Amino acid sequence: MNTPILSTSIKEVSNVRRGKVRDIYELEDSLLIVATDRISAFDVVMPNGIPDKGKILTQISRFWFEKTAHIIDNHLISTNVDDFPSLFHPYRDMLAGRSMLVKRAKPLTVECIVRGYLAGSGWKDYQRTGAVSGIALPKGLMEFSRLEEPIFTPSTKAEVGHDENISVSQMENQIGKEITHKVIESSLEIYRWGRQYAETKGIIIADTKFEFGILDNQLLLIDEVLTPDSSRFWPQESYRPGISPPSYDKQFVRDYLNSLNWDKTPPAPTLPEEIVRKTQEKYIEAFEKLTGKKFK
Repeated sequence: MNTPILSTSIKEVSNVRRGKVRDIYELEDSLLIVATDRISAFDVVMPNGIPDKGKILTQISRFWFEKTAHIIDNHLISTNVDDFPSLFHPYRDMLAGRSMLVKRAKPLTVECIVRGYLAGSGWKDYQRTGAVSGIALPKGLMEFSRLEEPIFTPSTKAEVGHDENISVSQMENQIGKEITHKVIESSLEIYRWGRQYAETKGIIIADTKFEFGILDNQLLLIDEVLTPDSSRFWPQESYRPGISPPSYDKQFVRDYLNSLNWDKTPPAPTLPEEIVRKTQEKYIEAFEKLTGKKFK
């Protein structure tokens, strides 16, 4: 396996933000988003990463940005280092395949979650209330059931700790009614289109998270799109309602961590080589199934 890239450094750019996975270099009117090979679970970044994960996530996002541009404009300018400002060219080996030059939009202060299946916190909410984020659902659904119509369930975007679910009216109060309705419409349309496409490739996209930003009074799709990090990907062939499906994301990591006596707070334990390898294989499989291309 390749050596994972856990951090990046570009000395010509002093203004850099580091998320759980991405390093974001801020320029005057654009951003360079570099997806590292860091991996997080339970909101904690692991000490070792998954080789090539950043490249896979970047290439899946580029694929979807291009595929969904007919629905809404996005912030992508280029993933080709030759198109980046010249100051980045000496870092070609580090940046190639894992970086996106994007328009610098102002991010909205909400997470835009679309659920097409009953899983995760949505299932827990349904068990407790018969609804998900206040949206009533039919009685008698099982865990992992497909919803006849996908639902939009916004949440806060927490700088520290966990995001919290909010209502659409709370979202309207935060960002305004008009933009809220445009975001909901766009989120549901992207999800429906993406889910239908993925099913032709044998993949179920159970749910996902979108982010949007504003540039020159225009709404743009930003960040990442329909990746195994922002979505639940399940193999269609083994899907059964009520039975926990295998996944194409970091489930191997979660399962391993759950088997330990670890309290889900830093520092995180080092991942064994087998868990790293299996997780890498799942990311690659998702990329190849979706795009029909071999991952190089």
